[in-house]
Amino acid sequence: MTQPRRLRAATRSSPLARWQTEHVAALLAPFGIVVEPVFVETLGDRTQALGTPLHEIGGQGVFVKEVQAAVLHGLADIAVHSAKDLPSTQAPGLHIAALPERGDPRDALIGSTLAGLREGALVGTGSVRRRAQLAALRPDLRFAELRGNVGTRLDKAAQFDAIVLAAVPLHRLGVADRIAEVLDPMQMLPMVGQGALAVECRDDDAVTTALLGTIDHATTRVRVTAERAFLAELGSGCDLPVGALAVVEVDEVAIDGLIAALDGSVVVRGGRRGPSADAVGIGRALAAEILAAGGAELLRGPR
Repeated sequence: MTQPRRLRAATRSSPLARWQTEHVAALLAPFGIVVEPVFVETLGDRTQALGTPLHEIGGQGVFVKEVQAAVLHGLADIAVHSAKDLPSTQAPGLHIAALPERGDPRDALIGSTLAGLREGALVGTGSVRRRAQLAALRPDLRFAELRGNVGTRLDKAAQFDAIVLAAVPLHRLGVADRIAEVLDPMQMLPMVGQGALAVECRDDDAVTTALLGTIDHATTRVRVTAERAFLAELGSGCDLPVGALAVVEVDEVAIDGLIAALDGSVVVRGGRRGPSADAVGIGRALAAEILAAGGAELLRGPR
């Protein structure tokens, strides 16, 4: 009898990260692959209890670097991430070998709908992207820092008039009944890659790359590729509010994106479409358009 192929998967140990790794394992199981988790603590995990805003400790990348290092150092064969946590530039020695089918990319309000929030309501979120877009919609709102895993943030919801989380983990963890409103992307563009999983492996591991290719979802790859190209063109060091969402329509990809001032007083938004085969080019072209329309001035900051 042929022995199953085993893959060690580096992952964080939060309930959501465990769900994500178990989901990847379930997708690979029909191909005779057994996934064994290797739990890793990241900088983002270590600082959650301190309540330090993510943008102050490095923003994107704080939840992935140690997970990636486990693969690069041979402690694991693959790394399982939320795609939104990955920096726009690929870590040397690794590549995204699989992007399984994407879940709901939208953001959700817990505690109240947007229209139901009282004047001057207090909203909890650790995301500058969410703060800026909500402030643009409702300049009267106040904001306070909220960090922690999904369960921790839900436990703290009563301290605010509303809190904002990604919709997909609420569904994945069986607590979607807490959602008061899912925000339309016209109101709130999500983070690049939100709702998608990304599975990395080493560049020189052709066997694992081929195995992971069995769970790669073509439409999701086009969407996430366009969004990541948009973010990369803005610049990997960009710590301003940025959002993007791509959709595939037949053989075309359409992407909306924005960059905003931290207080939401200025939002530069645009859209672009073109052949799915040129997802990278479409994402880059949208970024260039937004930079030319005022985004570059936002990046330069106050003079």
